[in-house]
Amino acid sequence: MKLIKPLRGLRPSRELAARVAAHPYDVLNREEAFELAKDNPYSFLHINKPEVDVAVSLDVHDQAVYDKGRENLYRFIDEGTLRYDGEEKLYVYKQVMGSHEQVGLVAVASVAAYEANLIKKHEFTRPDKEDDRVNHMATLGAQVGPVFLTYKAQPAIDALIAKVTATSPEYDFVAPEGTRHVFWVIEDLTLAANIEAAFDKVECLYVADGHHRSAAAARVQNLYQKRNPAHTGEESYNFFLSVLFPDNQMQILDYNRIVKDLNGVDDKDFLAALAKNFDVTPMESVSKAKPAAAQEFALYLSKQWYKLKANANLLAKVDMKNPVQSLDVSILQEHVFSPLLGITDQRTDKRVDFVGGIRGLQELEKRVDSGEWKAAIALYPTSIQSLMAIADAGEVMPPKSTWFEPKLKSGLVVHMLD
Repeated sequence: MKLIKPLRGLRPSRELAARVAAHPYDVLNREEAFELAKDNPYSFLHINKPEVDVAVSLDVHDQAVYDKGRENLYRFIDEGTLRYDGEEKLYVYKQVMGSHEQVGLVAVASVAAYEANLIKKHEFTRPDKEDDRVNHMATLGAQVGPVFLTYKAQPAIDALIAKVTATSPEYDFVAPEGTRHVFWVIEDLTLAANIEAAFDKVECLYVADGHHRSAAAARVQNLYQKRNPAHTGEESYNFFLSVLFPDNQMQILDYNRIVKDLNGVDDKDFLAALAKNFDVTPMESVSKAKPAAAQEFALYLSKQWYKLKANANLLAKVDMKNPVQSLDVSILQEHVFSPLLGITDQRTDKRVDFVGGIRGLQELEKRVDSGEWKAAIALYPTSIQSLMAIADAGEVMPPKSTWFEPKLKSGLVVHMLD
């Protein structure tokens, strides 16, 4: 079964690419998106966050919001801001964030392969978030946010992609947050065919980021198939927009937690309870507290940082061969959040919130020092190897286990559905 194929992309002109490119829909709240889009009529936020163009009183999930997104998409097409490529293409997308560089192939991935678990998942999805993406895709008749896929690195694919990046790019710009984005259109048909053939030899793909988008794409495919009596399986709705990166180029940052309270106990008793399973050491600075390895955590409580290191008592309770149990996020849940804080479901409990590692541990200090939150716990980043092992085992990670950086820009290419 083929995993990927080219697409007839809908893209901005070279001159407008930097102004069109926008944050993914799920990393900005409504107010942040409005501020970024209000002075930029070309921003793709008008399409992937169309609530920026409707009354604030209107709920973001109102059908009128999705309709506004469709209206804006077709306005971009009519005005020439977005233009179709003449034929199906593959593309290459490079991101440079500080010293980190990652280069991926832009293609469409097979819904059939996804449903056959040849594109493997590692997270549960939330029905409300899935419904939102279904409504957005179905109303626009387009997929506007790529799913971030990874695969076990292949030297043969690396060599082919390197041939593309040795040529002049279509887009090359630095976004306001400092990440450089470089984008190539593969015009060499032989090279494109060789890349596609090389991916035919890849055993499977993994969803790194975009579980709701990929699950929604599968539901939308079913909707389109049901209303198409001449369905063949080759229509564009049978595929979803993706960028595929080799696993050895993935950058996963820590995904940290803040909590509202200590479940009715004071600081001293909480630290004493932690000491049963962790070596608890006060640290003189945030830099020294930052976890340096797996099974290390950092706690910020009452303006003091502590290093928490799993002790022998805790490790004796954990099956380190189990890919889920051995995750730091699982250790934190099973030995801190559930028994000590009374937080049994981090996805739904309002006493916990999540802070991506891109914001740094200083953000944890800021949130706790504001008085709104009682404590913060920082983790060591989950490895890509753990992610793939869990997906291979058919298991799922606890919520908010991974934070990938850099984020893919939306708007550099759109996949229209039949």
